[in-house]
Amino acid sequence: MPKFNEPTLSPEDYLELVAKEFLDKGDPIRAEQQRAYMRNQFDYCGLGAPQWLGMLKEIFHEHGTFSGKPMKVFLDLCYQQDYRELHYTGLEMMQTRSKEWPESWIKVLEKCITTKSWWDTVDWLAKLTGIHFRTYPELQHPYARKWIESENFWLQRVAIIHQLLYREKTDEKLLFEMIRRRADSKEFFIQKACGWALRQHAKTFPARVEWFLERNQLPKLAIREARKQLDK
Repeated sequence: MPKFNEPTLSPEDYLELVAKEFLDKGDPIRAEQQRAYMRNQFDYCGLGAPQWLGMLKEIFHEHGTFSGKPMKVFLDLCYQQDYRELHYTGLEMMQTRSKEWPESWIKVLEKCITTKSWWDTVDWLAKLTGIHFRTYPELQHPYARKWIESENFWLQRVAIIHQLLYREKTDEKLLFEMIRRRADSKEFFIQKACGWALRQHAKTFPARVEWFLERNQLPKLAIREARKQLDK
């Protein structure tokens, strides 16, 4: 990941710069389609991911990225905006500094997971949470177990899928525990998460996932998702 300088702009001015560029380059017709696809929960500038990512790469290279407290301020400002691409901007900038996060950054990740939540940002944050847990492994079990019992199903989802990229280093006991604890959930995004996590684990340990499915009662959706890998 490239090394960026600290911006000379204030977080407010930086965000204003990004928003102007996004709105100037956005496609209003595409924005309407994106809004409809996301069930009218967010406004859009009308940019596809390759476009806004490319624009941010250039902006970050020219102006730098925040860290520490200014990063928190910038992130909060991004999440206060209506446009989804500006929420992504905060997450993308935060990600550029992931190697510098202190242990306490888990609170920032937790806040983001529960703010203007939908699968697009939550799944991204699950990946970032997984990275953070690899850096600070002492956080993994306490937070996963706290989140899986939370009333917020997005936190539950992250507790289940944060190990997607761990492969052979997956804490299988924790993964299976998380899925068992939510095996009776009627929530689509939790059932899907259970199946996704098992499908991913089956790429490395198919026999273990088969064993787990045989011994636990899971929703049909979760089983169907898990078996996509096993039945290949």
